[in-house]
Amino acid sequence: MNLEKLCQSVIEIAKSAGAFIAGERVNFDLNMVELKGKANFVSYVDKKAEALIVEGLRKLLPASGFITEEGTASDSGEKFQWVIDPLDGTTNFIHGAPPYAVSIGLMEEEEVILGVVYEITRDECFYAWKGSKAMLNGKQIQVSEASTSTEALVVTGFPYGEVKNTDAFVNTIQHLMVHTQGIRRLGSAATDLSYVAAGRFEAFWETGLSPWDIAAGVIILKQAGGRVTDFSGNNNFLFGGEIIATNNNYYNEFKSIVAKNYCN
Repeated sequence: MNLEKLCQSVIEIAKSAGAFIAGERVNFDLNMVELKGKANFVSYVDKKAEALIVEGLRKLLPASGFITEEGTASDSGEKFQWVIDPLDGTTNFIHGAPPYAVSIGLMEEEEVILGVVYEITRDECFYAWKGSKAMLNGKQIQVSEASTSTEALVVTGFPYGEVKNTDAFVNTIQHLMVHTQGIRRLGSAATDLSYVAAGRFEAFWETGLSPWDIAAGVIILKQAGGRVTDFSGNNNFLFGGEIIATNNNYYNEFKSIVAKNYCN
């Protein structure tokens, strides 16, 4: 399999879906939104974009399976599985607030081997594949060199839906507010991971995420020199509902801060 060639095709699919999403945003009406759960929204735009993506990816790898947010397609134990969020940041999208992104990852069994994140509002396409450099619009990116909290700008996502571990979240926020250069909340985990990969943030953590939120961003970050684990420092981040993602230098300190609040 030529992953570089495959990635270029996935980029085209992601950008095509992004163009559709951007076009629909122009006349989007909040009455078109459905509620999947508390503060968990979906619209015809998510569903149509996912269908377009799945249709394109089936042609690239006809025997592949799918793990998708909106259930357009599903896996049946295939060796290769596409992990898709057609519109990561739906709440931002429906309110007309950036960022929101198309996120497409490819797994070979348990390993993510390719990822594309197309952040629509800034026309920024982040991508990488196993063995490649991480790229943004054709130029190499890499994580920052910062190694301490005093040098770090961090990003997270606020809990929603069935909220758990609120004390752990608040305690982590309180510590980081005092000891870092600031905390941001963008509303798109795929974008958060890509921004850490590009050196714009030093670290990201969140709970309650699904594989389609993070699969593509994870490999982009890794290929940019970053590190990704769950809160215990293990590899159960894709399906385990918790993730720490940092540059390599800041990992140990940041993990200790998160683990102190969530794992004790």
